[in-house]
Amino acid sequence: MEQTRGGDFNCGGGGGGSSRKNDETIVIGALSRFDALPEDCISMVISHTSPRDACVVASVSKTIKSAAQSDLVWETFLPPEYSSQPANYSSKKEFYLSLANDSVLIDDGKKSFWLEKSSGKKCYMLSAMDLTITWGDSPAYWQWINVPESKFEKVAELRNVCWFEVRGKISCGMLSKGTHYSVYVVFKRAYNRSHGFDYAPVEGGVGFVGKEATKTLVFLESSSTGSADDSRSGYSGISHVAVTRAFRMRRPWMRVPRGEEVEVDKENGRNVEEPKERGDGWSEVEIGKFYINNGDSDDEIEISIMETQMGHWKSGLIIQGIEIRPEKTRN
Repeated sequence: MEQTRGGDFNCGGGGGGSSRKNDETIVIGALSRFDALPEDCISMVISHTSPRDACVVASVSKTIKSAAQSDLVWETFLPPEYSSQPANYSSKKEFYLSLANDSVLIDDGKKSFWLEKSSGKKCYMLSAMDLTITWGDSPAYWQWINVPESKFEKVAELRNVCWFEVRGKISCGMLSKGTHYSVYVVFKRAYNRSHGFDYAPVEGGVGFVGKEATKTLVFLESSSTGSADDSRSGYSGISHVAVTRAFRMRRPWMRVPRGEEVEVDKENGRNVEEPKERGDGWSEVEIGKFYINNGDSDDEIEISIMETQMGHWKSGLIIQGIEIRPEKTRN
């Protein structure tokens, strides 16, 4: 259902005024007939759209606004497990918006859950406490700390390891059906203590348990963090194939001969992902995607982040968790 403000119909060049007038008459007539339906019928129709559409159509008339804001509509946008409205909310819409505007902790505080506001799709973050971290229970290699800007009680700080491996799982039944999801690792670097991630990528893996995962290489340190004369910086935009080849040969990407790098750039236009600032004090980098269809409820998605091939020491990475949210639609 598209927004029906008068200005949206007034498009095109000069002339054609009669055509635009006829179009407006047809639309207004259709809206008038829709407006004349019983409010419950209008609510039922709107409930088959989306939260965004319900908010847009509410501007059409007072009758449609009342129908669009009804509990009948907003109950359909809430997940079944959240259909019971808490007493401190005046309406299902208010409850929905609270889940869209702020996450809630679940599973004994090990996961956070929220809704994508425009679609009502489910989103999650698996906290570091909910992940399997190799050597994570050894204080010599990892430590568990409190960070004020984290939504969880504790986050994991890497002290020093050669073998970097983090894994997590989520049940497909917890996710929204018919949805393309993107997976991100959410982290920050410990001030003046981060080392070993500036020139070596990590391997991200995402896939269904029991099936081959889709692998990708990402950097956990942005090229912009290096100094102007730092030979380890400046890898922004380098070919994914070049990094993959160097990584498998157990050598940093910058040792790849320039001619080889140019050659593989022609083979594959895909670049290695770099982290981006989130605006909440953390960074994120996408490590994979997956799709949930209607028959995947009994399956699990397994996620991994690892660097075990280069054999160098790594330290100073603070992991808040792994975030799973609907893939952004490209217009």
